[in-house]
Amino acid sequence: MLFRGMKPAPCVEATMVERGVNVPQSYRLVRRDARPERTVVRLRTGASFGGDELAICAGPCGVESHEQLHRAAEGVAHAGANVLRGGAYKPRTSPYSFQGLGEEALKMLREAADAFGLGVVTEVLDPRDVEKVANYADMLQIGTRSMQNFPLLREAGRSGMPVLLKRGLSATVQEWLLAAEYIVLAGNDNVVLCERGVRSFDVATRNLLDIAVVPLLEELTHLPVIVDPSHAMGIARLVPPIAIASVAAGAHGLLIEVHPDPPNALSDGAQSLDCEQFDRLMQRLMPVAEFAGRRLPQRPVRTDGVASASG
Repeated sequence: MLFRGMKPAPCVEATMVERGVNVPQSYRLVRRDARPERTVVRLRTGASFGGDELAICAGPCGVESHEQLHRAAEGVAHAGANVLRGGAYKPRTSPYSFQGLGEEALKMLREAADAFGLGVVTEVLDPRDVEKVANYADMLQIGTRSMQNFPLLREAGRSGMPVLLKRGLSATVQEWLLAAEYIVLAGNDNVVLCERGVRSFDVATRNLLDIAVVPLLEELTHLPVIVDPSHAMGIARLVPPIAIASVAAGAHGLLIEVHPDPPNALSDGAQSLDCEQFDRLMQRLMPVAEFAGRRLPQRPVRTDGVASASG
């Protein structure tokens, strides 16, 4: 018998085969043919993921102080980013590492982003914190270690907030898409996938970036995909070429760590660009974005402490 949703498959040239069936994909809501048009996720600040304009999310790994965050926000906004990233709650491998400043960091993120016309994306670790983080952020990030935290996925889905879902440390593409399915099934289709590399046997770089997954996901899902070259490489000088390659491959945006003083960063300084390096990268990205059929965000102009888009 055929189960609901199954259709007879084209007959195979084999005398021993009576009939074949197409087995439905286990992810039903995020699959490419689930909707006629691709999903475009829009933040309330104007940034969008999945359209013609790239989403450039940049900022420090962790929020450390008002001064550090203000300098980072000013630098990335001047270079042309449209979303400020920064960690308030840090999922660190060691319990002795910097864990983040919590809600105080959320307040600083909102203040700095508003001053320069940026959106805010920041990670949430605990389902109980989703509402609190959503009060300050424009987008919830679910990090690589939380990709299969199913209560968190459901709560993020119920929030209705845009969600940036990072690929797990060793997750297959199907596992990643099924994690997205949890969020969409809870009623929230504002999901952006983020490739950040997977763990491999090679320790030459921090992770192994699966750049081939960018065009693959274009075929498999209607959800937009961006790339995090910072965590993929773990080495600042390798971030720009991988960022450029990601946009050329069709990524809808980038997530890049930028710190005003990387050598003194409390976390991930080795993979962070400084503001000048990020500005140079953005200039190099312009022709690549055009080649890929996309464009960079409009460069903001600061007026009395508030950034606005320039024409």
